[in-house]
Order: sequence, then structure tokens, then C-alpha cells
Amino acid sequence: MYFAGIDVGSLTAQAVVINAKGIVAYKSIGVKPHPVQSARAVVDMLVKEEGIDWSEIRFCVSTGYGREQVQAEGLSQDNVSEISCHGMGASWLVPEVRTVIDIGGQDAKVIRVGKGGELVDFVMNDKCAAGTGRFLEVQARTLGLSLDELGTVSFQAERALELSSRCSIFCETEVLHYLQRGHTKADIAAGVNRAMAERVAALVRRVGLEKEVTMSGGVAKNAAVRAELERMLNVRLIKYDTDSQIVGALGAALMARKMGGGS
Repeated sequence: MYFAGIDVGSLTAQAVVINAKGIVAYKSIGVKPHPVQSARAVVDMLVKEEGIDWSEIRFCVSTGYGREQVQAEGLSQDNVSEISCHGMGASWLVPEVRTVIDIGGQDAKVIRVGKGGELVDFVMNDKCAAGTGRFLEVQARTLGLSLDELGTVSFQAERALELSSRCSIFCETEVLHYLQRGHTKADIAAGVNRAMAERVAALVRRVGLEKEVTMSGGVAKNAAVRAELERMLNVRLIKYDTDSQIVGALGAALMARKMGGGS
């Protein structure tokens, strides 16, 4: 008996299929122009590449920005907020987790969960690109680096340059200024990652830190941001054994299993 979760975000879309024992298959892709197109594309790819028979999915839950549209198109039977899904997914992967830091393309969330993954509290930054994956994307492009390189090159820095602006656009101007003055990409990248971590750490302090702590979303793959957050918060961020980007879709699949009569 299979259950599924579909998570359509601003930059990527994921689908996860589970059974009573755990994860059966998952897929992550870049988004299409419309959330429903993204949901169909990621499901089609999962079916094709993993040999999943979608007709055997007993219940599916959608989450993320396009969750209601995905349900309206009949691709899911219900929808749940990404905050609840990220908390549930993270708790299933790391049962002792109590704080989840989720940094997506256009928002950042700090989620407090109880035993079993139930939502306790959360704080969210979705009013500005600063502190989101979009911030890193803009600065990486300005530096001529990939998002992966933005993280790895930081460890070659002699010192992290200070970026004083809180706005992504003004920060881009600062990055250009540093480049024109001959500073190394490594020192600038280290400053970018530190600025990112400072904004997220401020969110964590607003909701209150309770151990254990994990990160989900694409920015969780940036080792430099992780290292800065660990230093600023004086905490170890527990890594998952699976892709950090599927945590929301996994939580949706777990919700589907519960709603659909699974164990």
C-alpha cells in the first residue's frame, strides 16, 4: 500500500512515495511556470524513472506554494501547509528533533515541533529575499559561481568580508564593489554566507532554540552556511541520511499515510 506527498516550492518540486516501512522512491526537479505543471512533471518523472504505478497510490497530500491548485487538479486528495509537513518530515527522519530550520527559495522558516512532529510554534520570513535561497542565488550569480561553489569556496577564505546591507539588491551592489576593489571571491563568498546565517540565526532566536536541531531545504546543502549557523547558535545541526530538499514532500506523504488509513 503506497502513499505520496508532492511539494511544489518556488524553485524546486519534489514527490515522495512511502509504504508502511518507509521511503520507497523520491524525485526532485526544477519548477515549471505553473505549480500544476511542476507537480505533473515531478510525478511523471518519478513514475518513469522509479517504476512507480501511480494508480497504486492510496492517498496523496500536496504541500508548498501550489498545494491547493495541485489538489484542485486532482493530483492530490488533500493539502497541508509546508510548515506542518516540514516539521513532520524532519521528526520522522530525526525523532529527537525539536527545532527545524527550513530555508527555501523565497522564504525561511524556523519550526518548533514536539514529540511526534506536531507543530508547537514557528516564525517565518517571507517578506524579503534576504535570508532565503534567492539571496544566495543572486550573490552567487554576481560572483560567477554556482550555488555549490558559493559554499565550498568559502572555506578557502582568509577572512569573511562584511556585508552591511540587509537588502539583497544592495548586497549585490556591495559584492560588485568588493570585486572591483580586487577582493578574492572566497572572501566575498564567506561574507555572503555569513550574512545569510546571521539573518537565519536572528529568526531562530525569535522562536527560541530547543535541541535537537536540523536543517531542511536546498540551503541545508551549503556547508558554509551550516558551519556559520552552528558557530552562531552553538549547536550541532543534525544531517539527514537522505536529501534535505525532500523533507516537506516526505512530511506530506506521512500525512497522506495517516489520512489514508495507513499505519
